[in-house]
Amino acid sequence: MEKRVRAEVSGRVQGVGFRMFIFQKAIRLGLVGQVGNLDNGNVAIDVQGSEELVTKLLEAAHSGPPAATVSDITVQPLPLDMAVRDFIITA
Repeated sequence: MEKRVRAEVSGRVQGVGFRMFIFQKAIRLGLVGQVGNLDNGNVAIDVQGSEELVTKLLEAAHSGPPAATVSDITVQPLPLDMAVRDFIITA
């Protein structure tokens, strides 16, 4: 079953390679969406794909790359967007 969520990751997640970490995981898993920094210091992940693979990406986000420290992740379901074909990094 396809699923799309928006996750906001807080902690030490900017300037530590977190976006690239998520990007590489998402590409390996065949997911679509985007990851980007937020003005409040958090990182937003908008991801879509099979429920199992989205869950795997969110589990990876809990640890992040070695320099990151994740304190919390909030997840909200979103409607599917069939126009999204790639996974990208935004500002």
